[in-house]
Amino acid sequence: MDLLTNPDTWIALLTLTLLEIVLGIDNIVFISILASKLPKSDQAKARNVGLGVALVMRILLLLSISWVIGLTGTLFEVLGAEISGRDMILIGGGLFLIWKSTFEIHEKLEGEEASETAGKAAATFAATIVQIGLLDIVFSLDSVITAVGMADEILVMIAAIIIAIGVMVLSAKSISEFVNDHPTVKMLALSFLLLIGVSLVAEAFEAGIDKAYIYFAMGFSIFVELLNLRMKSRRKGSKPVELRPTYLKDPEAGGAVGRLIDS
Repeated sequence: MDLLTNPDTWIALLTLTLLEIVLGIDNIVFISILASKLPKSDQAKARNVGLGVALVMRILLLLSISWVIGLTGTLFEVLGAEISGRDMILIGGGLFLIWKSTFEIHEKLEGEEASETAGKAAATFAATIVQIGLLDIVFSLDSVITAVGMADEILVMIAAIIIAIGVMVLSAKSISEFVNDHPTVKMLALSFLLLIGVSLVAEAFEAGIDKAYIYFAMGFSIFVELLNLRMKSRRKGSKPVELRPTYLKDPEAGGAVGRLIDS
């Protein structure tokens, strides 16, 4: 009961929940892009299953805190950098994100030819869930380590993760539709996933980029893109006046006379 009446508990819960939501944005974008490869009828199911996998993964990792902490121990050194189990997971996840983002960007830039080639190996539901699960390991590990560093009570950590995943489930459809309906936003999202992949690899070699810079750049770029979309919608709403020829009968000339009028 003391846990519920302690103000520090609620402050930690609110702070950790907000942080988990921010850290989960890239996860939602990645899931949305992968799910968009599936038929319309399976996309919502893939998003929900993917976020469900993320929830289970994070809770299991939280319940295995001693194992997670053990992953930070040095296994070997590469170029003077100490590599731990966590670093190896970050490297694997980062390289996967770099490959996947580059592949998706290449497909979008190549257009129809790339789409036809990709169509020969259409994504299946099971393959999509496997890819989501692999990346969830990386995102969940990062999330859990952050949670462990910010809160002392495991119940608070679990509650924050459940609330954050709930918010993601509610917003996943809107985010997915927005990203897929706007090609420039989707390209921007893929570019940031590529950046996050590079950041994960750099972090493994102790040369990480401060995530505050990454998320600020993401937020600013999205803000600028929203302004561009707003401008485009206003231009579509105010179409220029077109002039078309209309032929009127001139009784004196005995024929039709051309005259431009507003359409």
